[in-house]
Amino acid sequence: MFSKSARLVKQVKVSLPVTPMASRRFLQTAPKFMGAASIRNPRLIAPRSLQLIRFQSQTVKVPDMAESITEGTLSQFLKKVGDYVAADEVVATIETDKIDVEVNSPVAGTITELLAAEEDTVEVGQDLFKVEPGAKPEGAAAAPKAEEPGEKKTEEAAPASSTEKKEEPPAAAWAPPPKTAEPAAPAKKETPKQTKEETSAPKAGTFSRNEERIKMNRMRLRIAERLKESQDTNASLTTFNEVDMTSLMEMRKLYKDEFLEKTGIKFGFMGAFSRASALAAKDIPSVNAAIENNDTIVYRDYMDISIAVATPKGLVTPVVRNVESLSVLDIEKEISNLGKKARDGKLTLEDMAGGTFTISNGGVFGSLYGTPIINIPQTAVLGLHGVKQRPVVVAGGKIEARPMMYLALTYDHRMMDGREGVIFLKTIKELIEDPRKMLLM
Repeated sequence: MFSKSARLVKQVKVSLPVTPMASRRFLQTAPKFMGAASIRNPRLIAPRSLQLIRFQSQTVKVPDMAESITEGTLSQFLKKVGDYVAADEVVATIETDKIDVEVNSPVAGTITELLAAEEDTVEVGQDLFKVEPGAKPEGAAAAPKAEEPGEKKTEEAAPASSTEKKEEPPAAAWAPPPKTAEPAAPAKKETPKQTKEETSAPKAGTFSRNEERIKMNRMRLRIAERLKESQDTNASLTTFNEVDMTSLMEMRKLYKDEFLEKTGIKFGFMGAFSRASALAAKDIPSVNAAIENNDTIVYRDYMDISIAVATPKGLVTPVVRNVESLSVLDIEKEISNLGKKARDGKLTLEDMAGGTFTISNGGVFGSLYGTPIINIPQTAVLGLHGVKQRPVVVAGGKIEARPMMYLALTYDHRMMDGREGVIFLKTIKELIEDPRKMLLM
C-alpha cells in the first residue's frame, strides 16, 4: 500500500520538457508539497505523468503587396523544413511585375512545412509556410563542429599520402639499369601521328549549336508589355540637339570634392539635367501634362521625374518627387539613394509610383545616339548620351575640341507640337551650357 503522500504523487502532472535538468528541478521542489515518501521511492514519479507542451504552428500567408498586384511568382525559399528562423527573418521572396516582395517570419521558431513550391503562382492571402514558435535547438550550432575533426583527419592524411609517393623513387633505384629505354624509337614515330590526329579533329566542327530557353520573369514581361503599349498608343516623335558640356564639367570639377566630403555622394550630371528640365517645363507645361480618358488633358504644377535605373532583372524607374522645388545637390542626393535601393532590390511600390517625366542616361554605358521610348502615361522622355570630344566651331571662327553630348527628346505628338518639343530641348541645352542661368529662373 502506498502512503497518502505517495498517492498524491501519482496524481501530479508536470508541464515540463522531459530533460534531466527538468527532472532534477522537479525532485528538488517535490518534497516541499509531497512529503518525503516521494524521495524515498523516486520510482513513483513515472515518466507517463509528464506532459510535453508544444506550441501550435502558425501559418504565414502571402502578404498584401499593392492595390494593383494580386498575385506573384514564388521566386525562392531561403529556408527549408527544420530550419530555425529568427523573428522578422526573410523566409521567401515573391516576384511581381514591379518589385520583389520579401516574406518574413512573424515569430522566432522552426519551419515545419512549406505550403507552396518555387516558381508557383501565389495569390495574396494564400497559405505559404508554417512556423512553430520556440527557442533555437541546442544542438543546431554544435553540428558543424562535429565535422571539424574529420576534416583535420583528411588534411593530416593528405601529407602522409604525399610522403608515400615521394618515397617511391628510392624503391625504383633498385631496379636494373635502364638499358631497355632503346625501344623508345618507335614511340617517337607514333607521337607525330597522334598530334596530326588531334590537329585534324577541329575540321569536323568545334562550334556550339546549343539553344537554351528560359521563361521570362514577371518584370521582363511587364516591361515588354508596357513598351509595346507605348508604341501602339502614342504618336511618338523624337527631336535631337547637342550640348557643350564644358561649363558643367568645370563646375563639377570645382565642387565635386567638397560635395563628396559633406554628403558622401558623387556630383554627377543627372541633378543638373533634372533641374534644367523642371525649369524648361515652366515655359512648356504640356511636356509635364498627360492625356486622360482620351479626351482630357491634365496639367500639373509639380514635376516628378522618373529616373531610369538598370538592374539585373530589368529596367526600373524610381521617382524623384517635386523636382521643381529641389536644388541640384538635393536632386543628386535623392537619385543616389534611389539608385542604391534599386541595385540592392529594396525599392518599394511607393518609390516607383507616379512620375510625370522621365530621364534616361544611356551615356553611362557608352551610348552615342538613341531614341528613348515614352513611359506611359507620361508625355515625354529625355535621353542623355555619352560625352565625346568633337571639333566645334567657337567664337571667332576657331575650331576647338569640346566635350559634346547628344540629347534626344521623344514626345507624344498628340500632346505637343514640334515647336514646343524643340523649344523645350533647346532651353535645356542653354541651361546646361551656362548653369548660372538656373539661378535666374
